[in-house]
Amino acid sequence: MGSSHHSRVPPFPAAPQKRIPLASNYTTLEAVPGQRSRRKRGQKRRNLAEVRAAAQESCPLASNSYSSETFSQLQLWRKGGQKRNVWTVHHVEGTKLRMNRKRRPSYRPEDQEAFYRLLEDPIIQTFLEADIFLKVSDKYLLSMVVEYFGRVGLPGHLYNRIHFFLALYIASDMEEDNPMSKRSIFQFLLGREHWPELYKEFLKLKIEFFHAMEYRAWVTPELCEEIQAQNPHHWVWGRVRQCAP
Repeated sequence: MGSSHHSRVPPFPAAPQKRIPLASNYTTLEAVPGQRSRRKRGQKRRNLAEVRAAAQESCPLASNSYSSETFSQLQLWRKGGQKRNVWTVHHVEGTKLRMNRKRRPSYRPEDQEAFYRLLEDPIIQTFLEADIFLKVSDKYLLSMVVEYFGRVGLPGHLYNRIHFFLALYIASDMEEDNPMSKRSIFQFLLGREHWPELYKEFLKLKIEFFHAMEYRAWVTPELCEEIQAQNPHHWVWGRVRQCAP
């Protein structure tokens, strides 16, 4: 989250990616307001049911047994409405007030519970153990996962291993943009043999996840520290990057 909080690895130039059009789960409804409202609620319930089915199906799978079908079934539940902005006084200059606008944190208690639950996943644990230099999973990047869960807005119990790695990949994209480190996510989630065939499906899901976040990837160091302070003695917050190897 900046050199003042942890040492950064030298950036590598990111490989250019072809932009993939976002798939919309919503159809245009030309109906009276009451019909439109009922149809939107019905569509939202169907999307939520699809997410639940995908979560139940994908969680028990081993890392090397993921398939493109599993990914294609994963749907993201989009939240309605916009986040309310909060204006705070930055300083007083004569009789004028200088105001700063900031967003409320999006994470909820259920997002934190989902995060800590997923830390017990054997694939995620193996991944964290393998990242000995914390290039892609130091405490700041992991804090961003919690906030991203809140921005997507799924019910906490639906978050699974795929969501965790999608959020971590976007956090790494935002803060580090180290292609070699991010590739390790593919290898652990998709399997060392199958990741070259499946990583494009992962990147499509990343775009959908980012869209569900309303394209808001920036998380301040202060917010990361606030998330860590909710459970300061948990082992995951001891992942402090000391220096770049």
